[in-house]
Amino acid sequence: MSRLFNFVKARAQALRPWVALLATALPGSQMQGAERLLVFAGAATKPPLEEVARQYAAQTGIRVELVFGASGQVLSQMRLTRQGDLYLPGSSDFMEKAKRQGDVYSESEQAIAYLVPAINVPKGNPHRIRTLHDLTRAGLRIAIANPEAACVGAYAVEIIERHLSPQEKTALRQNLVTYTESCEKTATILALKLVDAVLGWNVFEHWDPKRIETVPLPSAHIVRIGYIPVAVSRFSRNREAAQAFLDFLLGPEGRAVFARHGYFTSREDAFKWIGEIKPVGGEYSVPSCWISR
Repeated sequence: MSRLFNFVKARAQALRPWVALLATALPGSQMQGAERLLVFAGAATKPPLEEVARQYAAQTGIRVELVFGASGQVLSQMRLTRQGDLYLPGSSDFMEKAKRQGDVYSESEQAIAYLVPAINVPKGNPHRIRTLHDLTRAGLRIAIANPEAACVGAYAVEIIERHLSPQEKTALRQNLVTYTESCEKTATILALKLVDAVLGWNVFEHWDPKRIETVPLPSAHIVRIGYIPVAVSRFSRNREAAQAFLDFLLGPEGRAVFARHGYFTSREDAFKWIGEIKPVGGEYSVPSCWISR
């Protein structure tokens, strides 16, 4: 009898990983929601979101798997795979698309943090870049994120289109050496000194303070500030578990992590940094001349 018991026990242990895998694949599986969550997120949230996910796993035992990339890219992934518990883009632009397309529960949307557009340069600002107009100087190497896929790129184009003359826009585009795929890659290309400046977010310098410096734009050049929204995905197999992690993100522990990483956790803090109240969020339609460059 003991041999039979040991055999059955050994077979059960061997089959356990396959049972878990099957459970994650079954529609409506409560086991999947209880053991893991899948979050599709814009790369603008990577440093704090990774830390919050670790904290949540430590406290609840629920593993939070994070898929990072350009906000538009990860939205397409979520929709094509019909998976995911939360969608967390880098700004409101792609959340508006997700709501229109029915990819998220609109009523679950909340704002976690706020971002301000800025010029980012290598530490020490070797080219003495002070203003948006400086980016038009001949010989500079400039980068922005792909405005078709990444929120920060759309914000950059909006500022350029609003505040530079046709001649200055031509000069800046001559300096534009690449489109990056995401916020993370925009900051990385700058940290590696492959470009002289990027139009990014104020928070980039907090990601890599030894190599990146922020040059604030004058308030007159800031069209709007971004906010980082989060909403429960329509493809979630356990909406209750997804909402629980969303609530943790918005709670004091989650917000403290974002603040520690240099993000503004209230619009008032962002306005104070700018020195003026600005529109928050919204959506910008990128001109076709900036798409598929």
